[in-house]
Amino acid sequence: MTEPIATDRPRRTLRRLLPLVVLAAAFAAFFAFGLHRHLTLSELAERRAELSAFVAERGTLAALAYIGTYALAIAVSIPGGLVLTLTGGFLFGVVWGTVYAVIGATLGAIAVFLAARSAFGGVLREKAGPWVGRMEAGFRANAFSYMLFLRLLPLLPFWLVNLVPAVLGVPLRTYASATLIGIVPLTLVYASVGNGLGAVLDAGGTPDLGVIFRPAVLLPLLGLALLALLPVAIKAWRGRR
Repeated sequence: MTEPIATDRPRRTLRRLLPLVVLAAAFAAFFAFGLHRHLTLSELAERRAELSAFVAERGTLAALAYIGTYALAIAVSIPGGLVLTLTGGFLFGVVWGTVYAVIGATLGAIAVFLAARSAFGGVLREKAGPWVGRMEAGFRANAFSYMLFLRLLPLLPFWLVNLVPAVLGVPLRTYASATLIGIVPLTLVYASVGNGLGAVLDAGGTPDLGVIFRPAVLLPLLGLALLALLPVAIKAWRGRR
């Protein structure tokens, strides 16, 4: 009676790990085939005329290709999101560049979330002990506010914020909606930088990638992040009363 259960256990483990294995294999293949060399500002500068012509001729196809590329880059956790956001602003303008980048990043983040939840979520919560259960309960009670706070902070690695909610049991709908809303401000900033990239390259300069650390940009982002925690503070204050 126990043999079928023992035989089925490796299969369940394989099914649970398969999405993450696929993403890891895609990450390795990306660097093995040298595709990372194309996600650079120098490559964009060399091919900007070709890319601009493609957008002008095949607008819808270009937008779909951009969203798909962005989603794949985020899903595989490739360090090229910033260049892709600049490219979106350069090719599609501030508004549509932001829209397409946000859609692509959200789709990619959902893929990572689902893969991590399948591979690690339940297992880590079982093995980590009761303190993770308490952390999970607290996080889930205010999941949208905490997720929005993490997404609005410009200093946290995007891939890390993709993984932690999966371990803490955040619902997919909450994760997706908070991601979609929370990444808009920073994406808008870099899409605006990308929109003026042509003039910067023509002048022989380089874009200001440290723009988010300027007080005029960083302080509003931090203010929005703190504002996202306001419902948590109100709930705690009412609880104490």
